[in-house]
Amino acid sequence: MPELPDIEDYLAALRPRVVGARLERLRITGFSLLKTFDPPVSAVEGRRVIGLRRLGKRIVFAFEDDAAPSDAVADADAGLFAVLHLMIAGRLRWREPGAKVPGKVGMAAFDFTGGELGDGTLVLTEAGTKKRASLHLVRGESALQEHDRGGVDPITVDLAGFAEQLRLENRTLKRALTDPRRFSGIGNAFSDEILHAAHLSPVKRTHQLTEEELARLHATTSEILQRWVARLREATGDGFPDHVTAFRPDFAVHGRYGEPCPVCATPVQRIRYADNETNYCPRCQTEGKLLADRGLSRILKDDWPKTVDQLEGA
Repeated sequence: MPELPDIEDYLAALRPRVVGARLERLRITGFSLLKTFDPPVSAVEGRRVIGLRRLGKRIVFAFEDDAAPSDAVADADAGLFAVLHLMIAGRLRWREPGAKVPGKVGMAAFDFTGGELGDGTLVLTEAGTKKRASLHLVRGESALQEHDRGGVDPITVDLAGFAEQLRLENRTLKRALTDPRRFSGIGNAFSDEILHAAHLSPVKRTHQLTEEELARLHATTSEILQRWVARLREATGDGFPDHVTAFRPDFAVHGRYGEPCPVCATPVQRIRYADNETNYCPRCQTEGKLLADRGLSRILKDDWPKTVDQLEGA
């Protein structure tokens, strides 16, 4: 799933292409994509984009709205927005004007004219059989805020605010960092990278953190996210992000099960659950202890190694 650095990269690439441009037509081919019926698609067609913003892992397009509010209508009810959530497999492509929507993976096409970089079409694709990407058209800031899960910005929040969010519940650090009600835009991939850089176990409980560990995690979270925002922007340059992925070769641990940790060369380990997995370095993060994998450790039982030394000696 595209996370905070990926969404910021998309936004930076989109701004010179669509802000100030007119959305001439919105072609929706994925029947599951559009989740709203009022306002209709025709409400945004022919209107200019006046702004873009990130709302958690969502991309928000703000359109000009000439529906002049009366004195009885609050400012919170003004504005016209398209809220796009890419979910796990949704991706954006910038193509020539009027580009065809791909057959199997195509979900929608946004045809823009008059942008700073000329006319073009923004194509939304979604791989896989589970179509989870969503598009909501809403009117008014109050309606838009219903899509905000409430998490604080993990880059700009101060230590006190960061600590408050972590201590609201006694959960594992992995679950706390990826909870959108607590932190905006952190998912499976960057939580692994953050915890590795902070030398903290993904299953350590939030109420067990010392003051030093809390300060370290706060600083590391902001540092890792800012570093990756800058790194992705540098790689994209004036182009468009065409290779958004949760598995990057220069990640430290995420998606690198069995490969050497870049710090200590210990093989990266994992915990698998449902459709996700947590990757970690046992020497850097868990004092050499192997965390129980819900599937494999139950099968092996007493044969499941408890430490990385036992694993390497097997």
